[in-house]
Amino acid sequence: MAQVVLKKIYKQFPQRTQTGMRSPSASPVSSHEDNRSSSHAVSVLRDINLTVRDGEFMVLVGPSGCGKSTLLRLIAGLETVTAGTIQVGDRTVNDLPPKQRDIAMVFQNYALYPHMTVYDNLAFGLRRIGQYLAGVESPLDLETSSKTELSLEPALTQAWRRRGEAVVVALTRSLPPQLRYLSEQEKVIDQRVRTVAQMLQIEELLDRLPRQLSGGQKQRVALGRAMARNPQVFLMDEPLSNLDAKLRLETRAQIVSLQRRLGITTIYVTHDQTEAMTMGDRIAIMNAGQIQQIATPLDLYNAPANRFVAEFIGSLPMNFLTVQVSNQRLITHSAFRLSLPDEWAEKLRNYEGRYSNRSGIAPSLLLGIRPEHLQVGVPAPKNIATVVERIETLGSDTYITARLTETDVLNPVVLQARIQPDYAVSLRDEMWFSIPPDKIHLFDPTTTQAL
Repeated sequence: MAQVVLKKIYKQFPQRTQTGMRSPSASPVSSHEDNRSSSHAVSVLRDINLTVRDGEFMVLVGPSGCGKSTLLRLIAGLETVTAGTIQVGDRTVNDLPPKQRDIAMVFQNYALYPHMTVYDNLAFGLRRIGQYLAGVESPLDLETSSKTELSLEPALTQAWRRRGEAVVVALTRSLPPQLRYLSEQEKVIDQRVRTVAQMLQIEELLDRLPRQLSGGQKQRVALGRAMARNPQVFLMDEPLSNLDAKLRLETRAQIVSLQRRLGITTIYVTHDQTEAMTMGDRIAIMNAGQIQQIATPLDLYNAPANRFVAEFIGSLPMNFLTVQVSNQRLITHSAFRLSLPDEWAEKLRNYEGRYSNRSGIAPSLLLGIRPEHLQVGVPAPKNIATVVERIETLGSDTYITARLTETDVLNPVVLQARIQPDYAVSLRDEMWFSIPPDKIHLFDPTTTQAL
């Protein structure tokens, strides 16, 4: 297992002319300044710094096009780094080809070989490694593995012997089991494949072709192929996106369980924030080629670094209202006034007494409140009067979309709230919502950073 360290990673793709050729001035850059200033290249990653601890399950999450899959391909060696360094364990792997990085990747489309059985798909990576695996202990089968004495044959003689054995193994592979020749290496591969198949509960699928498998079975085979190699690092690129909701839930739990059992460092890419919150030890949220925040799931939920993170995390996005700051920790809106707790005093001090223009309007902030934190209230100056515009009943919860009564129907300010399912409400009803002061978030309207 190994730690993965990314330092000052930049990635640019050269623009192409109308004839499909690269622009002659779009040469790779070697400095951060050139990365930022080049007008002849498309910058997809900028100043990425990330440390994935040994054995950690790190999730990269963000909207489509944010660069998360590109970052994964850079780690795997499928793309070249424009600037920066990638370290896996104690090695810098920038110049190493993918096969020498000791990394296994699970792709979104499974990438199974259609002409090979499940068994041969699982064994393919082990056979390609070309190493004598007998006696190598693995977390996949610590109880049954045993040490064997290393051969003292000269390296060249061993190489020719293994090559000859590989030819005989390949020629007899399609024969009935009793007629097949198994070299020592093939016996170890067979043991590893069957151990992985047992862990993933796909023993009965070993003789099938990929076209004979369901989507969930294909995903388990793709996962098993990565596990069989016992790599230092797992990379997973949206492996559950092609599965239905129920199977996605089951496979998600299985992946987390296997990762904890094996203890292999894992970097998992998804655009689904629910997957990220339920699977990751830590989460790196990306947007527009940059990391916005790295934290544990609960820290992201309770203390988002900026508006993007606050809006992205949560099954319903956070509500935002523009408010003004007045004296004595008072924030005002055309629909309500709210006094804040003492802990906000220091953060609001920079805004008190300042005016955004000559009309004497106090400076504004963005107030954020999550839908699940809005509470049904009574008419009061500190509460918000709304008119119900949409009701979504889910059984366990009811989602309410409501328009502030103080706003124009043609240009409404809308709130979303999650309320108890047994609360009786109808369209066009008037509802009052209260905002718990200890649940609010405040953001600078210019920088969008949290206060």
